[in-house]
Amino acid sequence: MKRFLVVIALALLALCGCQRGSDRNAGRPRIALVLKTLNNPFFIDMQRGAEEAATRLGVDLIVQAAEREIDVDKQLQIVENLIQSKIDAICITPSGSREIVPAVVKANQAHIPVVIVDTRVDAATLKEAGGVIAAFIGSDNFEGGKLAGEFIVKALGGKGSVAILEGIPGHETGDSRLRGFHSVVDGQTGLKIVASQPANWERDQGFNVFQNILQSHPDLKAVFACSDLMALGAVEAIRAAKRDNIIVVGFDAFSEAQDAVKAGTMHATIAQSPSTMGALAVENALHALRGEPLQENIQVNIKLVTKENAS
Repeated sequence: MKRFLVVIALALLALCGCQRGSDRNAGRPRIALVLKTLNNPFFIDMQRGAEEAATRLGVDLIVQAAEREIDVDKQLQIVENLIQSKIDAICITPSGSREIVPAVVKANQAHIPVVIVDTRVDAATLKEAGGVIAAFIGSDNFEGGKLAGEFIVKALGGKGSVAILEGIPGHETGDSRLRGFHSVVDGQTGLKIVASQPANWERDQGFNVFQNILQSHPDLKAVFACSDLMALGAVEAIRAAKRDNIIVVGFDAFSEAQDAVKAGTMHATIAQSPSTMGALAVENALHALRGEPLQENIQVNIKLVTKENAS
């Protein structure tokens, strides 16, 4: 009798297992969005766009992020845990362009499509590791840096001392913005970049670093911050130093930065629509799951936001 009951129990377990597999295959696709952080309005907007697309498309969306943008190890751990959970597809905003490559390769080995958002994966490192991505979605950061440089050149009449607040050293997004900015400003004989220091995309570091720059360069006329959080930190340092004659240009155009532009404490920022990036990430991850053709490089429009067009 006991042997009969064991056989029945095993049969039921097998049936349940088959049923769970059928339910999963017939269920909603599970897509993960792994962000650099959720302590930055830019990525909160990206999450919002992704969630709206997931609702519209019938996708179960899982959003996870490290506490700080510079925590590369935490992001890698998140991605590896998602792979172990057998997620269907992963969208990632890499905290490290090279460092994320091993996680991409592991996803490839598990046949999980990977969509990269906002920050490109280092192409040479990816190729060497034999990794592939389904698509990249982002804005032209080089062009955004050029727009910032052109604004500062015009605002200063091509003359004066300029400072730069960089992002994380070696980070593709910040490096592209810097190259775009330098491509414009370096050709201006009347402009001089007197300081260029990292503030790691963070507001408090933007304040601290720029406070030191102000003390070292009393004749400073303008600052380009590679993100709005650092720009707003610079605004606070300017306010504390009572130096309200300094041009401040940021990058991202989230709501607080646009309010600062309208108030005149910031003078410009570069808009790149993170909510659109989030929506496109989910849409393209779903295309990849369905085996549908994808555009490998999807560009989101950018524009210069000033007091005249801030909204």
